[in-house]
Amino acid sequence: MVQSRTFKIGVCGLGQFASSFVPLFQVHPGVSDVALVDVAPERLERGARHYGVDDTYASIEELCDSDVDAVAIFTPRWMHAEHAMMALEASKHVFCAVPAAISVEDMSALVKKVSDTGLTYMVAETAYYTPSTLYCRDRFRRGDIGHFVYGEGEYLHDMSHGFYEAYQRSGGPEWKRTASFPPMFYPTHSVSMILSVTGARMESVSCLGYVDREDDGVFDADISMWDNNFSNETALFRTSDGGMCRVNEFRRVGWRGQLSSRMSMYGTKGSYEEQSNARVWNTLHLEDQADLFQYLTSSKLSPGHHRRSGEFTPPVHEAMEEDFNAGYTPVHPVDRLPPEFAKLPNGHAGSHHFLVDDFAKAVNAGSLPPNNVWESARNCIPGIIAHESALQGGVQLTIPDLGDPPAG
Repeated sequence: MVQSRTFKIGVCGLGQFASSFVPLFQVHPGVSDVALVDVAPERLERGARHYGVDDTYASIEELCDSDVDAVAIFTPRWMHAEHAMMALEASKHVFCAVPAAISVEDMSALVKKVSDTGLTYMVAETAYYTPSTLYCRDRFRRGDIGHFVYGEGEYLHDMSHGFYEAYQRSGGPEWKRTASFPPMFYPTHSVSMILSVTGARMESVSCLGYVDREDDGVFDADISMWDNNFSNETALFRTSDGGMCRVNEFRRVGWRGQLSSRMSMYGTKGSYEEQSNARVWNTLHLEDQADLFQYLTSSKLSPGHHRRSGEFTPPVHEAMEEDFNAGYTPVHPVDRLPPEFAKLPNGHAGSHHFLVDDFAKAVNAGSLPPNNVWESARNCIPGIIAHESALQGGVQLTIPDLGDPPAG
């Protein structure tokens, strides 16, 4: 199919995550040109040289005043909503790293702005394309899971697995203030793995927090920008389809699995269970049980496929190598991708290629992408309310819903 429309995109924030996406935007047939933005002059200069980009800007304000049609936001996570609003107000489409926002007010403003302008907004939610999510989404749509009963989604990422270095790079001398980011402010991997399968939403939540016991000053309420001393949070949700869901967001945990995000799902007809060393389909009938570990394990990309991030950004922490150097599985719909993506960076269980393709096609077609602003709200707000519940000792709270996309 010939690509008839294209757009120019500016990539804002040249950290490790962005390094996986810039090359994809550069070759996608729906993207005409790429500009780069970073507040650190040396990093911007090195990035422009590394990617062969001439069009650079020193701030997102400058970018929003430029001729780009879209902005890809890879800035610190607590700044996403502010930067997305700046881009939308400048009539730019938005591709944004998660989370979309860390307050209900900011999330509501984003939904209203996208609804009013008709611009394309999409988050780069990698969990939407993890093999387990794709597999369960297909089986749920075919009726094999039956009615949803219970799900587990969790993001287990110890601070020692690259987070110290990442926060030091983004936070500067005051990095401990922002490294205390409340775990439930980053719930979207865990939540979206469940909700993107069932199509339901989280209605209420009770959450408990684990007060950090380490002495490195990271989760210290006296230092934290958010007065936060929880390093781990566990939430129990009621879903709108009558089911239940447990979400774990842990930043101090003695656990090392193949991927930091995982999910399990139990229905009235069939269930999927995932652990660090097991992926299993299960039903009431022994002959229906299946070991899916190899089938749903992403291929590890060869050096020929992966442009090492260490050429520009610091090397990926060895514990995160699987996240940043993971390719496809048999459940990925690879045939829909542009051939230009072959041998280019991928990661997070093969999701990067699909996220860029989703956004480019939505912008050029004027269509609603997956992971749009309404879905983002349903993935993001439950964590915001869960953290508030934890601050109140686990009291059950109602989760507001911002509705569905307007017709058309």
